[in-house]
Amino acid sequence: MKPNIYPPLKLTPMEQFETLVPAIINHTQIQRAESSQPFIVSNTLETSLDEMRNDHMIPVFTKDNETLISHVEFIENVQQIAAEVFHGETILKPVIRLSHPIKGRVPEAKDKPASELYPWEKTLYYERMMFAIEIPSIQSEIDGNLLSLTLGGVKSYGEDNLYSRSQSDQHFKVFVGFQNMVCTNLCLWTDGYLDNLKVRSEGMLRANVRDLLQEYNHNFHLYHLKRLSEYSITEEQFAHLVGKCRMYNHLPSDVKKGITPVNFGDQQMGVVVKDFYKDESFCKDQNGNINLWRLYNLFTGANKTSYIDSFLDRSISAFKLVEEIRWALEGKNSWYFN
Repeated sequence: MKPNIYPPLKLTPMEQFETLVPAIINHTQIQRAESSQPFIVSNTLETSLDEMRNDHMIPVFTKDNETLISHVEFIENVQQIAAEVFHGETILKPVIRLSHPIKGRVPEAKDKPASELYPWEKTLYYERMMFAIEIPSIQSEIDGNLLSLTLGGVKSYGEDNLYSRSQSDQHFKVFVGFQNMVCTNLCLWTDGYLDNLKVRSEGMLRANVRDLLQEYNHNFHLYHLKRLSEYSITEEQFAHLVGKCRMYNHLPSDVKKGITPVNFGDQQMGVVVKDFYKDESFCKDQNGNINLWRLYNLFTGANKTSYIDSFLDRSISAFKLVEEIRWALEGKNSWYFN
């Protein structure tokens, strides 16, 4: 029998994680390396777990002064579950992006001008956080691009009712999919996405993350992604698609019913069009055609300009849209190709 390397369940999640670390290192390689290219760039800054743990405050529910699940606790719980589910795989440290800082100060410094505040008199936390953890030992190749299994999540305190009590719902988003290592585009789909996950404890959070990772079929996801390289559209069809995508957000509500939503605005569609002609990895070929794998990556690349709160939904939207184009090329009806 294999030795039980996991700590007793009676420990808190933080104690469990700290106890697991030495055992995990013996069975799962936790590397200290990461890609130099960010997976999201718009209105975000990069940070580390240590910086958040040491320098950032944790919001509380005002009715009972109990803390919410912090960004650090969210990331560490996902790390721990990933190490359990993907036992023996190589796991890189999380890449973390933050936005929307909430600044404050200690009571003793309430009358000081902001320019005269000492560092220890300032308080800070960030409303929105997104992180991604790469598992490079689970890889595949599509159309010459190396894909690496990646999981992570999004947390926005703006979705929680901070003026309530600690038994109120706390909202999270969790994903697992693949990252295109040539460009760090995240390739996600609905089967690997928990949208609007509502929990009231770390235990509930861990249970939902574990279920997602255990139920996700990465081979099935790769099968769908690989099929995209088998289909192509012409420059004229691309132009028709772009026009339809721009029209969607302005359609009357009753007309939108039954049409696959496209969550990309004019700014993102402009990036898609520009990269159709200029992107080094995914532009059209010499005949003006583009296969659906490249088209998909034009959308996921444009998604990097999204804010944290809309990033995952747009990523899912990109996959749905390109899948619908594939269906249209197979003879099925699609509003975007009518």
